[in-house]
Amino acid sequence: MQSINFITDEGEEVPFYIIEQTTLAGKDFLLVTDNDQEDEEAEVYIMEEISDQDDQTVYEFVENQAQLEALSKVFQELLEDVDIQM
Repeated sequence: MQSINFITDEGEEVPFYIIEQTTLAGKDFLLVTDNDQEDEEAEVYIMEEISDQDDQTVYEFVENQAQLEALSKVFQELLEDVDIQM
């Protein structure tokens, strides 16, 4: 499973594992989890690409509730066996 590292405000690196990715309205979004076990229930997060500078792609968590709900539906359609609970 492909992973990305998220840097916290304290400078700590936290790995997130990419479940799926999609592009909507020219923006890239990732559905990620902090659990690398594919067969277990896990919390998932949606991240949005906010910039691509100096050959480094930067993502941030989507926090807007309406945007989260819309993106959750898109990811559920892409991954038929996944049920995203808000």
